[in-house]
Amino acid sequence: MTALTQPPVRLAAACGVLAPTAFVTAWAVMGVRRDGYDPVEEAISQLARVGTSERWGMTAGMVTFGLLLPVFARRLPELLDAGRPLRISMTVAGLSTVAVGALPLQREAGGTGDLLHAVAAGIGYAAMAVSPALGARGLRRTGRRTAASASVAVSAASVAGLALSLSVGPTGLWQRTGLGVVDAWFVACGVWALATQRRG
Repeated sequence: MTALTQPPVRLAAACGVLAPTAFVTAWAVMGVRRDGYDPVEEAISQLARVGTSERWGMTAGMVTFGLLLPVFARRLPELLDAGRPLRISMTVAGLSTVAVGALPLQREAGGTGDLLHAVAAGIGYAAMAVSPALGARGLRRTGRRTAASASVAVSAASVAGLALSLSVGPTGLWQRTGLGVVDAWFVACGVWALATQRRG
């Protein structure tokens, strides 16, 4: 995408707010809709497992996130003076989430489909977790040290949450924590970008 086809900052910032909002809303609503689903113990992807009634709603949330976040990735790095690494990590996080939706957990657990799903999810998680730390580089370079420190803390919390979700559990709680702190960071960046444009 060339500079001439860059999305307007306001559109990109709106995508930064809407992407995580759509994802969180999807797992919250679909989780409430499914009888017996425990968001503390069960992973988000269980809501999109093949054969479940909530599959399409959860998949829609994933795809919405995955398509909108790369739009935000076209403008946020320049606003933070963070450069290409942040653009790449955010884009990978978005496209990996689309892949997670396209490669759902299968009706019968443990097959090749579940393995492909895990690979896509792992790549997406890693890209999500590193994004705030990459943004912190630009924030620190431009003298916004408090925001930079907060961004590094978000990345650390995300890594810790996702690691705990894969080890001691409870899976659902720590997965939502690990992803949720980065979702909140994207929303905060989007709101900040919109406010900056209004002041400008």
